[in-house]
Formats: sequence, C-alpha cells, structure tokens
Amino acid sequence: MTPYIPPSKRASQVIGDSESEEYQRLTWEALRHSINALLNKVNTNNIKNVIPELFSENLIRGRGLFCRYTIKSQLISPQFTPIFAAIVAVVNSKFPEIGNLLVKRVVLQLKNAYNRNDKPRLVAAVKFIAHLVNQRVTHEIVALELITLLLENPSDDSVHVAVEFVKECGSVLQDVCPKSTHAVFDRFRGILHEGEIDKRVQFMIEDLFAVRRASFRGYPAVQPELDLVDLEDQFTHEISLNDEIDPETYLDVFRHGSDFTEGERKYEEIKMSMLGDDLDQDVEDTDTGSCDSDSVDDIEDVTNTNLVELRRTIYLTIMSGAQFEEVGHKLLKIKLEAGEEIELCMMILECCSQEKTYVRLYGLLAQRFCMINKVYQENFEKCFVQQYSMIHRLETNKIRNVASLFAHLLATDALPWHILSYIRLTEEDTTSSSRIFIKFLFQELAEHMGIPLLCQRLSDPSMTHSFQSIFPKDHPRNTRFAILFFSSIGLDGLTYNLREHLRRPI
Repeated sequence: MTPYIPPSKRASQVIGDSESEEYQRLTWEALRHSINALLNKVNTNNIKNVIPELFSENLIRGRGLFCRYTIKSQLISPQFTPIFAAIVAVVNSKFPEIGNLLVKRVVLQLKNAYNRNDKPRLVAAVKFIAHLVNQRVTHEIVALELITLLLENPSDDSVHVAVEFVKECGSVLQDVCPKSTHAVFDRFRGILHEGEIDKRVQFMIEDLFAVRRASFRGYPAVQPELDLVDLEDQFTHEISLNDEIDPETYLDVFRHGSDFTEGERKYEEIKMSMLGDDLDQDVEDTDTGSCDSDSVDDIEDVTNTNLVELRRTIYLTIMSGAQFEEVGHKLLKIKLEAGEEIELCMMILECCSQEKTYVRLYGLLAQRFCMINKVYQENFEKCFVQQYSMIHRLETNKIRNVASLFAHLLATDALPWHILSYIRLTEEDTTSSSRIFIKFLFQELAEHMGIPLLCQRLSDPSMTHSFQSIFPKDHPRNTRFAILFFSSIGLDGLTYNLREHLRRPI
C-alpha cells in the first residue's frame, strides 16, 4: 500500500518553532479546519455555544477564511441563512472589519451572479443580504438598490426573486424607510397592472401585498433566539451595488509572517479581554438572571481555551505521522478528560472530509480507537447521527469521504450495524445529499465485503429491526422507491427480499 503523505513532512519536529513556515502552515490548516467545522455544525439550538468557540479561534488571522466559509455554507444551505446572519452580526459587533469584508463579498457574489444569470447563486446572495439588513449589518440602501435593479426590467425570474427578497426583509424596510417601501410596492403594483409577466408570478405579487397588509406576520426580521446583539453595539456598513469592490481574496490563503508570534499574543489578549468582559452578555440567555458564581462559570465556558488547544493538538498530531499506527500511538498519549473523546472522533472525521480523495489512514485510525475503547465507538456512532443529519451542508467530495470512512468502520465491525436504523430511505425522508451519502456508503460496503457477504449481513434475522427503515416494507410506494434506488446505483442484488415482499399477496 502506498504510504499516506500528510500535509506536514514531520510536524513533530517543528511544533516548537513558531516562526518556521512549516509550523505556521500547520496552525493555518488547523484554523481553517476549525472555522469550517464550527460553521458546518451551527444551528439554532447550539449557536450560543458555537459563537464563543469561533471567538476562541484567531478570527483576525482567519478573517478571510471566516468570510469564505460562511458564504460557502450559506450557499449550500440557504435555509440556515438567518443563523449565519446572526453569527455575522455578533462577529461584526466585535470585529467590524470582518463584517465589512463579508458584506463586500456577498455584494460581489450578487453582482457576478446577476451578470452571469446564475439564479441559484443570485437567490442565495439575495437571501443573505436580506438577513444582513435585518441584523443591521448592512445598510438598507443596498436593499433598495437591489430591488430597483431587479424590477427595472422585470422578467418572471427577477420579479420572483424581488418578491422573495421583500418578504424576507420587508418588515425592517417598512420600519426604517416607509416612503421608499411604499414606492417599491407602487412599482410592484405597476408590474401587476401591466400584465406582461406569468400568471404564477402575478399571484406571488398579490400574495406579497397580502403579507404586507398582515404587517409581515410570519416573516419576522429576526427570530428571538437569533437576536444576539443590541442595536447600540452593532456596526452598519454602507456599501452600494455601484461600488468598486476588492474581495481581498489573498486573505484566504496561507502566508508566512515574521510577526506570527506577536499576532497570536495580541489576539490572545483581545480574546481574553473580550470574552471575559461582555461577550457572555451577548450570547447567553439572560432571562433567568445570574449571580457572581454563575458569571464565573459563563466566562469559563465562553473562553473554551482548553478545548481549542485540544483540537489544535489533535489536528497537529494527526498531521505529524505517515502511518496510522504511529498517529494512533501519539494520539493515545494525549490526556483527555471524560467527555472529550468526542473531540478526537470529530477531528478524525473532519480531517478525512477535507481530503481531495478518501485516505484510508483515517478509516484505520477510527477503527483502531473503536476497538480500543467502547467510549470511542459510542462517540463515532454519535458522529454518524450528527453528520447524517447535516449531510446537506457538505459538498459531494466531502460526502464521499465521510461515507467511505463509515463504510470502513461498518465493514470491519468497528461500529455496530444498528446505526443504519438512523437512515430512513424514502422519497420524503431523504434529500439529494442524503441519497448521495447512502449511495457511497453502500457502494463502499459492497467494495469492502462483496455483494454475497453484504446481502448475508443485511438478511440477518437478528438485525431486521435495524434495517427496516433503510429497506422499508411499510408501504408499497416506499418499498418500490428503495428498490429503484439500489438498482440505480448498481446494487439491485440487495433488493431480493424487498422484491419478494412486493410479490406476496396482500
């Protein structure tokens, strides 16, 4: 087998030399992985925990990475736009230059998508701008310019996008610039009377007027749980669609610097001052009140310094070896507190997903830890559930790598097969991303085990309960969908029992 060549030739030799290019490159990669992972896992329930973790990373050094991965994640998962906008609002309140950079890049993405007639990117950018306006990160002038641009020469697509945009941020526009908003609706009314657009789009405009009459009920500017920054703490950036914008893409790539140590020290001071002072007031729920001892606990939770250092240590250790035995031996030397095992499992999974192609080292490494201690097996099972629930946030290449790792763990019995019960293979319960994941997972299992052995395992009577959701027999429609799915990916041999079930008389 060709040995795995890590990004670092030998990180263990340079970890002590903070001015060396190799060490700085490794910490840059660790920063990139951490920011990307945090943005990929954030949701409404955990946002108050994720934000302090983000601030524990050097966001000044990684400002380009933060903007790049925030925009990328929002493009992949536009339904989470309010959450990403809330994160940007908090970061912007502490580092306005980062908020300014992100707004400029989103505006530039919008302009490029509009000029290229790229509707998916345009819709994502428009939605992001709407919620940045709602969060007062960007001035409403850009919203009015955007509406004017979309309705200047109305087409079915441009009017459709404009309607959705006004629904998203109309509540704020109605409050801060009522006269301009009235003019916008006059323009919509004119388009409606001209009757040159499709009937479907005309109905959308009529629906928009109904939403306005209801004071945008159902379209809140900011959800209560995402209202994390007081207005007086927010910086609003006035950027026009007509501005010449420099996206500063050089900030997204590694650069070796002689002032690296000093920069890290300064950010550490900023971080401790900021997190220990008032960030907890921004991101902690204050409805229940607090006392002095609670405040101390909040500060300890918010800084997360030890957790960030642990993740960085794990990452550098993984990157420091060429063979999984060597990496595993080094990782075992890291002293983990009870409950921190999940961090090691998540870092192995994150490193695996970031590779251009699947690297077997990660599967062998995960297998080794699952075999060593059941705690790691349980945590990899949690990772499976979490990753599958958020699989729509990953690109196809990352989905392939993640599926390959879990296929390796299943094929080697490092993970129990009952984890497949978390997957329900029906048309309603899957998305294009989750179907891609299932495809790669079972194709890799077939590659590892062979079709006969895989069929034997899936036909095990003692495991019937675990597999009934992925080979459904509850309704003929679901059964046929599963049959068609596995047949389409070249694994129709797995559908024998399903076909027999359909042949049986009701």
